[in-house]
Amino acid sequence: MKDLLLIALFAALGAGGAGLLGWAAVRLLRRRSLALALFCVAAVTVLAVTSGTFAVAQAMFLSRHDLGVVITVLAMASVVSLATAALLGRQVVAGGRALTAAARTVGSDTGFTAPEPPLGLELAQLSEELAATSARLAEARARAQALDTSRRELIAWISHDLRTPLAGLRAMAEALEDGVAEHPQRYLQRMRTEVERLTGMVDDLFELSRIQAGALALSLSRVSVYDLVDDALAGAHPLARKRGVRLEGRQVAAEPVEVDSGEITRVLGNLLVNAIRSTPEDGVVAVSARREADEVVLSVTDGCGGIPEQDLPRVFETGWRGSAARTPRPADQGNPRQRSEGGGSGAGLGLAIVRGIVEAHAGRARVRNVAGGCCFEIVLPAART
Repeated sequence: MKDLLLIALFAALGAGGAGLLGWAAVRLLRRRSLALALFCVAAVTVLAVTSGTFAVAQAMFLSRHDLGVVITVLAMASVVSLATAALLGRQVVAGGRALTAAARTVGSDTGFTAPEPPLGLELAQLSEELAATSARLAEARARAQALDTSRRELIAWISHDLRTPLAGLRAMAEALEDGVAEHPQRYLQRMRTEVERLTGMVDDLFELSRIQAGALALSLSRVSVYDLVDDALAGAHPLARKRGVRLEGRQVAAEPVEVDSGEITRVLGNLLVNAIRSTPEDGVVAVSARREADEVVLSVTDGCGGIPEQDLPRVFETGWRGSAARTPRPADQGNPRQRSEGGGSGAGLGLAIVRGIVEAHAGRARVRNVAGGCCFEIVLPAART
């Protein structure tokens, strides 16, 4: 037992010295190539085994022949170990270089191109993360480009929509100032109408900016969708009567939701105003509400004649109003391409506001064509029981 302890002591002393040298070498090489670090680890291992073996051999006073055998065995093992470490280091370096080259394609137009050489587990996982990151970057870039395009279109359309009423206001003001207006009261009424339109545009722009900035403060409360629909129908009734459109509340289930009742009422109001303006005289605009699993679906169906299928994905985009004239006219009330004017401003912001408010409630807005018209739906999480 004493001999074994003595042998262990000599082996520990020999290997410990090599270990200290290895620790110093690893610290010095921590910023160098990984292949060199792996080779260093293998060399330290070989040196530790050799030092310990020599220390024990000297303590045991081995014969020259036995010592030669031990040295030969250690030499062969050292050569194999160091060669294996060198090959492994080259493989790791090759994989790292391939992954470095592939990383340059992250976020490119063509997308991430994974390296062809087989990679180790960790490098393969890193490659998968780079591919996922590249996909997210491409998606974010597409969203940013779409948003930039939408903003440019919005600026152009808002400029056009502002120019028209402002030009009319200036002409009417000049006519009143020069005393050439035959019916001043009528001019004043038209001026008030145009001012209300401008006020609606500004209000919609302010609301949309709050939504896009994430500054929309919601005051949530538990309400029934029946009450929400009833309030929205009451608010839209005067416009419907003026336009000769009949409002109907079909199968409105009294399902509870936790929402900001004022904001959701505005959403329904925008959809109803849109539907009424797009439905011809003697047409019907119907509102319904139903429960689907853990969600409540509120829908507004009109008789606009439908929206072209290629335009459906863009209906809720900011400022988009199809290819029709930018300024709404009475003759356009049945034109399905005027769908996104909602909210009364005519600036193409109503449906963008609808989507923003619904998404702020963790819901979603969608649209589909139905027989004779369109069906706009907002999907909200049902209140917890």
